[in-house]
Amino acid sequence: MKFKKVIVQFDTKDLMLAEELICDIFFSFSLKGVVCDIPLDEPDEGFGTNTLPKPEINSITGFLPLIDSSDIILEKIKQQAAKLSSLDIKTNIKTQIVDEKDWADAWKDYFEVTKVTDKITIKPEWKDHTAQENEIVIHLDPGMAFGTGTHPTTAMCIKQIETFLVPGSTFLDVGTGSGILMVAAAKLGASCLVGIDTDEVAINVAKKNLAKNDIDPEIFDLLCTPIDTMPQDQKPAQTFGFIAANIIAQVIVDILPQISLRMTHKTTTVLSGIIKERQADVMKALEASHLVVIHEDHMDEWVTLAVKKTP
Repeated sequence: MKFKKVIVQFDTKDLMLAEELICDIFFSFSLKGVVCDIPLDEPDEGFGTNTLPKPEINSITGFLPLIDSSDIILEKIKQQAAKLSSLDIKTNIKTQIVDEKDWADAWKDYFEVTKVTDKITIKPEWKDHTAQENEIVIHLDPGMAFGTGTHPTTAMCIKQIETFLVPGSTFLDVGTGSGILMVAAAKLGASCLVGIDTDEVAINVAKKNLAKNDIDPEIFDLLCTPIDTMPQDQKPAQTFGFIAANIIAQVIVDILPQISLRMTHKTTTVLSGIIKERQADVMKALEASHLVVIHEDHMDEWVTLAVKKTP
């Protein structure tokens, strides 16, 4: 199958804001294989290292299936990108026609074995790695789904799952992407897992990654659905012991009421994908949903929050 490769090059003083807004445009039109090519500061040693090299031009890339409606969607993307000029974000959009194989594997050369915490290591399926004693190794092939473990938002999520997940807890992953957070939760002792995503490709990728890590299919379920249409009789029950949502700030704000419905006073929820400029919006939404921050992590311009219901 052929795809239209859409490259949004951009120039701005606020890289993280531009990244979030352009990704939001891509996700709203269901582009696949979204890749963010922007410079990031070096993280703490041993935490999320071996990430992509710094690019010459800041850009976000996504892929549209080459079908009759792709030109219409591209025009809508251009219109939305042009509106970013009001925020001093200058964009330039380029396109190419590519075969799926030409882009699906090209990025793999840059994805290395990555130690995200003292205990947890992400190993690309095609890389060699000898596990150390007591090391938790997550075997991963993200394919066209988001979540390699090297991005600060994913790495901080994994760190907080390791810190706050109580073994035996039920686990909900909102926007599961590659399934990496589900795998981490399972290996850290979650008893039953549900992953949801609105992208069918992500659901298929997550299923394969759970299998690569020998996660018992009897303890997990994957659903292609937004959180507000999750089946009410879904097992585990409607509430969960731990919830993770690694998305973007605006989506988090929109779905916080639905997340709160699936929390008890014992539930810990980790919210990630938040840039510092949008943290105030998230905090306001947390207050409206009667949720309180119990822990906060920062990396580069990104914020990850662990929250609970107010007593």
